[in-house]
Amino acid sequence: MTRPKNLDPSSNPRAFLGCELRHARERAGLSQEALGAPLFVSGSFIGQLEAGTRRMHLEYARHFDAVLATDGFFTRNCEVVGKSKYPDHFAEAAEAEAVATAIRQYATLLIPGLLQTRAYAEEVFRAYNPTATQETIETDVTARLERARLLDDPTTPLLWVVLDEAVLRRSVGGGPVMSEALRHVADLARKHRIIVQVLPFKAGAHASMHGSLMLMEFDDAPPMSFVDAPDMGKLLDDPATVARHTLMFNLLQATALSPQESLALIEAVAQDYEHGEQQP
Repeated sequence: MTRPKNLDPSSNPRAFLGCELRHARERAGLSQEALGAPLFVSGSFIGQLEAGTRRMHLEYARHFDAVLATDGFFTRNCEVVGKSKYPDHFAEAAEAEAVATAIRQYATLLIPGLLQTRAYAEEVFRAYNPTATQETIETDVTARLERARLLDDPTTPLLWVVLDEAVLRRSVGGGPVMSEALRHVADLARKHRIIVQVLPFKAGAHASMHGSLMLMEFDDAPPMSFVDAPDMGKLLDDPATVARHTLMFNLLQATALSPQESLALIEAVAQDYEHGEQQP
């Protein structure tokens, strides 16, 4: 059962709905398990809604209004809160990321969104959508850079990233863009804001050959993992699945270069890009 948490509704719309859901449920004398059972979701899932780590979908909101006699409150507010600046397949993960206390991520081909520079992000979005208007690209880039403001806090969330060496070697936007992007990652590591490791090509087969992986931990909700593919993504909270993904990340950490060796490699590759020496 997820422990109640006093959230700031003004800073997070989901926190507002979560607080109200907890108050309405307790007023009705229902446990988290009892409220979730008709929806075929666990008490833990209801706890995640109350903690603000899960988005309230419309079908759930309608059920809560009916069971808790809240006169359409959750339905009305859910429709407003449900609007997101992120793609549908990533919106819920981005919202969970915003309240996570720790994020661990393995990136296969791209610098993770939280660590991207403006120029790098522009190149990525243009490659994804070559016929988009510049206004659309700018909107996407701005949303991505706003996500990175999570790192303005000096300590939370803990961000531990394992970069496949392919992330360093794939030239996105050319030498100047790559040099700036890698220097940005290195600067964050040198400032002790993030922990970064590189999984070298010479490591061979590894625990996450299938693709990228993100794990998130929270103060008042169970951990979750996120896996994605082009235009698809899934946020998972099944304990066995999250445990398996956690083991996979631990194995990646053990196989990767040390943080010190990784930082040296990132800076060396950045320097190669600056001097036009990086080979494809």
